[in-house]
Amino acid sequence: MVLSMCIRQLFQASHLQGAWRAAFLKHIQCRRQGARRWTHSGGGTYRAVIFDMGGVLIPSPGRVAAEWEVQNQIPSGTILKALISGGDKGPWMTFMRGELTTEDFLQEFGRLCSEIVVESCLEGICKPDPRIYKLCLERLGLQPSESIFLDDLGLNVKAAASLGIRTIKVDDPETAVKELETLLGFTLRKVIPNTRPVRKTMEIPKDSLKKYLRDFLGTQTTGPMELLQFEHGQSNPTYYIRLANHQLVLRKKPPGTLLPSAHAVEREFRIMRALAKAGVPVPKVLGLCEDSRIVGTPFYLMEYCPGLVYKDPSLPGLEPSQRRAIYTAMNRVLCQIHSVDLKATGLEDYGKPGDYIPRQVQTWIKQYRASETSTIPAMERLIKWLPLHLPRQQKTTVVHGDFRLDNLLFHPEKTEVLAVLDWELSTLGDPLADVAFSCLAHYLPSSFPILRGLSDCDVTQLGIPTAEEYSRMYCRHTGSPPIENWNFYLAFSFFRVAAILQGIYKRSLTGQASSATAEQSGKLTEFTSNLAWDFAVKEGFRLFKDMPATKPLMRSYHTWAGPQSRLHTPGTRSYVSIPEASPARASKGALVISPEGLSPPVRELYQRLKQFMERHVYPAEPELRSHQASSERWTPSPLVEELKEKAKTEGLWNLFLPLETDPEKKYGAGLTNVEYAHLCELMGMSLYAPEIFNCSAPDTGNMELLVRYGTEEQKARWLIPLLEGKARSCFAMTEPQVASSDGTNIESSIREEEGFYVINGHKWWISGILDPRCQLCVFMGKTDPHAPRHQQQSVLLVPMDTPGIKILRPLTVYGLDDAPGGHGEVLFEQVHVPKENMILGPGRGFEIAQGRLGPGRIHHCMRLIGYSERALALMKARVKSRVAFGKPLVEQGTLLADIAQSRVEIEQARLLVLKAAHLMDVAGNKAAALDIAMIKMVAPSMASRVIDRAIQAFGAAGLSSDHPLAQFFAWARALRFADGPDEVHRAAVAKMELKHRI
Repeated sequence: MVLSMCIRQLFQASHLQGAWRAAFLKHIQCRRQGARRWTHSGGGTYRAVIFDMGGVLIPSPGRVAAEWEVQNQIPSGTILKALISGGDKGPWMTFMRGELTTEDFLQEFGRLCSEIVVESCLEGICKPDPRIYKLCLERLGLQPSESIFLDDLGLNVKAAASLGIRTIKVDDPETAVKELETLLGFTLRKVIPNTRPVRKTMEIPKDSLKKYLRDFLGTQTTGPMELLQFEHGQSNPTYYIRLANHQLVLRKKPPGTLLPSAHAVEREFRIMRALAKAGVPVPKVLGLCEDSRIVGTPFYLMEYCPGLVYKDPSLPGLEPSQRRAIYTAMNRVLCQIHSVDLKATGLEDYGKPGDYIPRQVQTWIKQYRASETSTIPAMERLIKWLPLHLPRQQKTTVVHGDFRLDNLLFHPEKTEVLAVLDWELSTLGDPLADVAFSCLAHYLPSSFPILRGLSDCDVTQLGIPTAEEYSRMYCRHTGSPPIENWNFYLAFSFFRVAAILQGIYKRSLTGQASSATAEQSGKLTEFTSNLAWDFAVKEGFRLFKDMPATKPLMRSYHTWAGPQSRLHTPGTRSYVSIPEASPARASKGALVISPEGLSPPVRELYQRLKQFMERHVYPAEPELRSHQASSERWTPSPLVEELKEKAKTEGLWNLFLPLETDPEKKYGAGLTNVEYAHLCELMGMSLYAPEIFNCSAPDTGNMELLVRYGTEEQKARWLIPLLEGKARSCFAMTEPQVASSDGTNIESSIREEEGFYVINGHKWWISGILDPRCQLCVFMGKTDPHAPRHQQQSVLLVPMDTPGIKILRPLTVYGLDDAPGGHGEVLFEQVHVPKENMILGPGRGFEIAQGRLGPGRIHHCMRLIGYSERALALMKARVKSRVAFGKPLVEQGTLLADIAQSRVEIEQARLLVLKAAHLMDVAGNKAAALDIAMIKMVAPSMASRVIDRAIQAFGAAGLSSDHPLAQFFAWARALRFADGPDEVHRAAVAKMELKHRI
């Protein structure tokens, strides 16, 4: 027989590798001369081994076998057909049941599967005739020096050697195989699939175990006991034992001090014994030993059950229909577990009947805390979030607790589960936890070291059900309703995995872990906890979208009021004269002038946003101001990032996208401009709030630009990270050499060159460009200076890591540098950008800029009203508490006049802004151009006056960073330029007034 060096790879991936190696060890001699050619994969002097044998045992179906078939131009499925030929009575199944000797199996399998067989009786040539060796070499296309020949007869060996073949004289098979292993450079001996020699830290006393087994099995054998350790599994060490004619599996607790209630092998033994009686496929358990003197810890014994374990969930080497059948079988056996009659099986007391998820959450929090080695932010967030979002348990069943594909043993021929393994985490509980856990691989990458995943695979093409299809299949089989809080169960499942991985890592530090890969788990705890948090965020969005209408708010009988105990607490708006809005009035097209007039869901959103501001944002301002003034200010504040995560989980995220831009609510909350205006004003009461809710400029404008005008590829690359808050962006339009309030004046050039656009230009006041998270610059420049005036400009998406972008300096606003985003003066020199980064196409830049700035102007103006309301609230608190010249400031007539004037101006500006938003909703941005220009005239100037009055009431303190007034004033003044100077808007209003009103 001839075997190339590439069989090494086949051995390593084979479920049948142990059987072949054992056969090779015992049966060098056979009745016929076999020869097989394999594609050489390099890596050795010898390409072939020739020996007397009745055929070759090819590895079981899998990726390597499939590749071998392709490489050797063998029809796909040949190996599988050879294995399963004959069904239950075929050679493979009879061999697996121990009913066929290894020699007979190899001979029969060789008959079914061998590609090249040189039969002495057919060729009429017998050894030691050199012609039979030449015939083998000729059919294999090999030189004598590329092969090794083994035989037990000296004449046969001598004849092969005379041709230049390397030979091994087989006097003792063990010695011969060792010599062959030396020549080949790899081992040939391994008996049971997925096993290895026992790890040093997992060794158990063989003598005492052998004595125990002899008594337990009732055998007086004096032969050796074979002991191997299963590679699979991360928790309880599991061993293969061969003693006389018995093949057993031993599963024990790990050594050393263990976490409370963990590794309960006693419970595993009990549940498998009970489930076997209920017809659930489980290994046959034989006995439980709680005497730790035997192997050092309690253990139990099972019968060894041969079969296939699919470690790779993508099921390489199988047909799509086979993959789907395997996942269907997995789903059905899970339904079978969950349908077990607890009373009939005596499992009524196997766990508590209710509150499974609350108890599990607390259990895994404790387990994690007990094995914690460092602080992991996502775990801390989950520990707070999970107890607050517990689902109501609909049903109590047996739950496996670790149900996944690689914990199932499959029939080698049929898509049938022979046994469900690893019951360590089983109890009574919520069956949906098992369903979610069995889908974890769908959300893990294929490179995940402990459990391979499918997230980077096309499962539809593979034939594997998606996670959603799998859960629907389960609901259909069990007659259950759809799982509405699916994301919670996934968040909980990944949290549990993270806690388990942390425990494995902690044990690896003391040598207690049963798996050789345990040390990797320390790096994976953070990865899986971040995945869990992602699902927690998704659950937060679902809760928000599904939120029912609430009871109407009670109307107040005062215009403005609010707690004045803290200077940073703003007032609260409510109106006596505005009746409750009907749903029709609150729909698109209704002018809602107070929060009480919003539709119930949006009003609820407003209240939750308000509560978040009061509980989290205002109290954080002193720390955020300190960070902004520190040497670390150009680094994003960790507190802001923490608050962002809180906002995500409460559904207070990406509220800004208007309904007309995102009618399917794919990216945001789907609010109208009027609805968002009220929320935007609330966020404007703190300088830090817009970013916390991912509603800050310039990102909001850039995200809306991508939603409106971006291609699907551009959205995938840039929009999604921005929506997730994982990146920031900037907008490069303003230039120092020209009046950039008129976009047609810009001079930066964009020229086409060899498949790229090349940018050259000088920009400044580029807000956000200094932020280390800034990954995208939306750049406006001229592609054709000779085109019509409003068709010369184009917009490009420029990655910030593109060579040629040079930041000259940060710019300050009244001495404030607005870290970490800042405002940069920037040179773009020979910046090459791929052509696919163009938005809409050349000459569409002015159109894009106008579309981008419409809603942004509403946002700026409503934030300015928020600034003003906060400033007025601070002013009112100040004049009540401050005494000057022997009496409170509130008794000073000029200050009372200032308060009254501020209230009037705020109300006027708000009504005008809401009217502009209303027109944008009902008639579009273009029809609202006059009102947009008017609010740009009114709102910044109004805010500057109101804030200035508040500063005056505070005296010198108003100029300091102890209060937000100075920054409010700086921003209000800057916004008189940001979207064009007052003069431009005045001119626009006048022209439209003259054109339409005469």
